Amino acid sequence: MKSITIKGSQRESVGKVSTKALRNAGKVPCVIYGGEKPLHFSADELAFKNLVYTSNAYTAVIELEDGQKIEAVLQDIQFHPVTDKILHIDFYQLFKDRAVTVNIPVRLEGNSPGVRNGGRLLFRKRKLSIKALPDLLPDFITIDISKLRIGGTIAVETLLNDDYTILHPDSTAVVQVKASRTSVEDEEEEEEEIEGAEGAEGTEATAEGAEAPAAEAAE
Repeated sequence: MKSITIKGSQRESVGKVSTKALRNAGKVPCVIYGGEKPLHFSADELAFKNLVYTSNAYTAVIELEDGQKIEAVLQDIQFHPVTDKILHIDFYQLFKDRAVTVNIPVRLEGNSPGVRNGGRLLFRKRKLSIKALPDLLPDFITIDISKLRIGGTIAVETLLNDDYTILHPDSTAVVQVKASRTSVEDEEEEEEEIEGAEGAEGTEATAEGAEAPAAEAAE
């Protein structure tokens, strides 16, 4: 997984007064869990732009003024209910030998034949919660929908991987194509019906030049 560097300053005071002062100065109060004790720091709000407002998953390398460099992953973020400004961020420190739980975005590739025929694409899970060692965390989980037809579903059970554990039931639907009022049968199904019709016509043509079947003879 790719990383983003965030330069911050360790916080000596974590009270409400100092926290409010940080926010008024355009900084975000943060805390890193997972180590021997929680580490409080702050950084400019703009420093989190590429970490928060993105469709990809990234780890963060926190560089503090005292020279510490801590690799962490975003665990929780709080936004202001009106302005959407970042109020607080929780990080979890990464260790190479310790598995971590992360929400990884899902990326679709290919064109669904079911959608081409008017079906509705339902993207049920845009992120999946997985557990893995830091070095095995993917940037995103790719799903090929080029064979997804009307009525089809791609579930978690088809995405299982040895590098990580997906923390959702195997039957969880990630993406589906549902029929709509304007949808038509998939091309493959239409072709099968046409081939079947041609086969039936061929049988009838042969029968015309042969003796009538027993059922016809009985008539």
